[in-house]
Amino acid sequence: MNIKLVVVGKLKEKYFKQGIAEYAKRLSRFCKFQIVEVPDEKAPESLSNAEMAQVMQKEGQRILSKIKDREYVYALAILGKERSSEEFAKEIKDLTTYGHSDLTFVIGGSLGLAPEVLKRADTQISFGRFTLPHQLMRLVLTEQIYRAFMINEGSPYHK
Repeated sequence: MNIKLVVVGKLKEKYFKQGIAEYAKRLSRFCKFQIVEVPDEKAPESLSNAEMAQVMQKEGQRILSKIKDREYVYALAILGKERSSEEFAKEIKDLTTYGHSDLTFVIGGSLGLAPEVLKRADTQISFGRFTLPHQLMRLVLTEQIYRAFMINEGSPYHK
Protein backbone atom coordinates (compact mmCIF):
# COMPACT_ATOMS: atom_id res chain seq x y z
CA MET A 1 0.00 0.00 0.00
CA ASN A 2 1.15 3.51 -0.85
CA ILE A 3 0.01 6.57 1.06
CA LYS A 4 0.96 10.02 -0.12
CA LEU A 5 0.27 13.45 1.31
CA VAL A 6 0.33 16.25 -1.24
CA VAL A 7 0.62 19.50 0.65
CA VAL A 8 1.04 23.17 -0.16
CA GLY A 9 4.03 24.87 1.44
CA LYS A 10 7.13 23.85 3.34
CA LEU A 11 7.19 22.61 6.89
CA LYS A 12 9.44 24.93 8.90
CA GLU A 13 8.83 24.11 12.55
CA LYS A 14 11.19 21.50 13.95
CA TYR A 15 8.62 20.13 16.41
CA PHE A 16 6.11 19.41 13.60
CA LYS A 17 8.85 17.75 11.54
CA GLN A 18 9.79 15.54 14.50
CA GLY A 19 6.20 14.50 15.18
CA ILE A 20 5.52 13.68 11.55
CA ALA A 21 8.81 11.80 11.27
CA GLU A 22 7.84 9.66 14.26
CA TYR A 23 4.48 8.68 12.77
CA ALA A 24 6.03 8.18 9.33
CA LYS A 25 8.50 5.75 10.92
CA ARG A 26 5.66 3.90 12.65
CA LEU A 27 3.69 3.78 9.39
CA SER A 28 6.61 2.17 7.54
CA ARG A 29 5.55 -1.27 8.78
CA PHE A 30 2.14 -0.86 7.11
CA CYS A 31 2.76 1.13 3.94
CA LYS A 32 5.07 3.23 1.85
CA PHE A 33 4.43 6.73 3.18
CA GLN A 34 5.57 9.92 1.51
CA ILE A 35 4.93 13.64 1.70
CA VAL A 36 5.10 15.71 -1.47
CA GLU A 37 5.34 19.45 -0.94
CA VAL A 38 4.34 21.89 -3.66
CA PRO A 39 5.23 25.59 -3.41
CA ASP A 40 2.63 27.96 -2.11
CA GLU A 41 1.78 30.93 -4.28
CA LYS A 42 3.20 34.15 -2.88
CA ALA A 43 0.47 36.72 -2.40
CA PRO A 44 -0.14 39.91 -0.42
CA GLU A 45 -2.24 39.80 2.75
CA SER A 46 -5.35 41.35 1.25
CA LEU A 47 -6.56 39.89 -2.03
CA SER A 48 -9.58 40.48 -4.19
CA ASN A 49 -11.82 37.50 -4.92
CA ALA A 50 -10.29 37.24 -8.41
CA GLU A 51 -6.76 37.26 -6.98
CA MET A 52 -7.72 34.58 -4.42
CA ALA A 53 -9.14 32.42 -7.20
CA GLN A 54 -5.94 32.87 -9.20
CA VAL A 55 -3.74 31.86 -6.24
CA MET A 56 -5.89 28.78 -5.57
CA GLN A 57 -5.85 27.84 -9.26
CA LYS A 58 -2.03 28.01 -9.45
CA GLU A 59 -1.64 25.96 -6.28
CA GLY A 60 -4.30 23.57 -7.59
CA GLN A 61 -2.35 22.99 -10.80
CA ARG A 62 0.74 22.16 -8.77
CA ILE A 63 -1.25 19.73 -6.62
CA LEU A 64 -2.89 18.01 -9.59
CA SER A 65 0.49 17.52 -11.27
CA LYS A 66 1.46 15.26 -8.34
CA ILE A 67 -1.63 13.01 -8.53
CA LYS A 68 -1.79 9.99 -10.83
CA ASP A 69 -5.01 8.68 -12.37
CA ARG A 70 -5.06 5.45 -10.34
CA GLU A 71 -4.79 7.19 -6.96
CA TYR A 72 -7.78 7.39 -4.64
CA VAL A 73 -7.82 11.00 -3.46
CA TYR A 74 -8.98 12.45 -0.16
CA ALA A 75 -9.25 16.25 -0.17
CA LEU A 76 -9.11 17.80 3.28
CA ALA A 77 -11.88 20.38 3.38
CA ILE A 78 -13.80 21.98 6.23
CA LEU A 79 -17.07 21.13 4.50
CA GLY A 80 -16.02 17.54 3.82
CA LYS A 81 -17.49 14.52 5.57
CA GLU A 82 -16.48 14.05 9.18
CA ARG A 83 -15.57 10.52 10.22
CA SER A 84 -14.72 8.90 13.51
CA SER A 85 -11.33 7.22 13.76
CA GLU A 86 -13.08 3.84 13.54
CA GLU A 87 -15.02 4.86 10.41
CA PHE A 88 -11.83 6.15 8.82
CA ALA A 89 -10.02 2.90 9.61
CA LYS A 90 -12.83 0.82 8.09
CA GLU A 91 -12.83 3.02 4.99
CA ILE A 92 -9.10 2.51 4.47
CA LYS A 93 -9.48 -1.23 5.02
CA ASP A 94 -12.39 -1.39 2.54
CA LEU A 95 -10.51 0.64 -0.07
CA THR A 96 -7.53 -1.70 0.06
CA THR A 97 -9.80 -4.74 -0.03
CA TYR A 98 -11.39 -3.45 -3.24
CA GLY A 99 -8.16 -2.70 -5.06
CA HIS A 100 -7.19 0.83 -4.06
CA SER A 101 -3.57 0.48 -3.02
CA ASP A 102 -2.61 4.11 -3.72
CA LEU A 103 -4.23 6.62 -1.37
CA THR A 104 -3.47 10.32 -1.64
CA PHE A 105 -4.44 13.00 0.85
CA VAL A 106 -4.39 16.66 -0.21
CA ILE A 107 -3.94 19.60 2.15
CA GLY A 108 -4.31 22.98 0.49
CA GLY A 109 -2.75 26.31 1.26
CA SER A 110 -4.11 29.11 3.43
CA LEU A 111 -6.93 29.87 0.98
CA GLY A 112 -8.07 26.27 0.65
CA LEU A 113 -8.30 24.01 -2.38
CA ALA A 114 -9.12 24.98 -5.94
CA PRO A 115 -12.41 23.68 -7.36
CA GLU A 116 -10.42 21.53 -9.82
CA VAL A 117 -8.73 19.71 -6.93
CA LEU A 118 -12.04 19.15 -5.14
CA LYS A 119 -13.51 17.83 -8.39
CA ARG A 120 -10.59 15.38 -8.81
CA ALA A 121 -10.96 14.11 -5.25
CA ASP A 122 -12.81 10.86 -4.75
CA THR A 123 -13.99 12.09 -1.37
CA GLN A 124 -13.63 15.05 0.95
CA ILE A 125 -12.72 14.59 4.59
CA SER A 126 -13.10 17.06 7.41
CA PHE A 127 -11.48 17.06 10.81
CA GLY A 128 -14.12 19.46 12.09
CA ARG A 129 -15.01 23.05 11.46
CA PHE A 130 -11.92 24.42 13.14
CA THR A 131 -9.41 26.22 10.97
CA LEU A 132 -6.00 24.72 11.66
CA PRO A 133 -2.57 25.70 10.33
CA HIS A 134 -1.71 23.31 7.51
CA GLN A 135 1.53 22.39 9.31
CA LEU A 136 -0.47 21.14 12.30
CA MET A 137 -2.98 19.44 10.02
CA ARG A 138 -0.16 17.41 8.48
CA LEU A 139 0.75 16.07 11.91
CA VAL A 140 -2.88 15.35 12.87
CA LEU A 141 -3.55 13.61 9.56
CA THR A 142 -0.40 11.50 9.77
CA GLU A 143 -1.34 10.40 13.29
CA GLN A 144 -4.89 9.52 12.21
CA ILE A 145 -3.60 7.42 9.32
CA TYR A 146 -1.35 5.57 11.76
CA ARG A 147 -4.28 5.21 14.18
CA ALA A 148 -6.40 3.71 11.37
CA PHE A 149 -3.80 1.01 10.75
CA MET A 150 -3.58 0.30 14.48
CA ILE A 151 -7.38 0.02 14.75
CA ASN A 152 -7.42 -2.37 11.79
CA GLU A 153 -4.70 -4.43 13.46
CA GLY A 154 -6.69 -4.62 16.71
CA SER A 155 -3.95 -2.83 18.64
CA PRO A 156 -4.61 -1.20 22.02
CA TYR A 157 -2.99 2.03 20.70
CA HIS A 158 -6.40 3.41 19.87
CA LYS A 159 -7.77 3.23 23.40
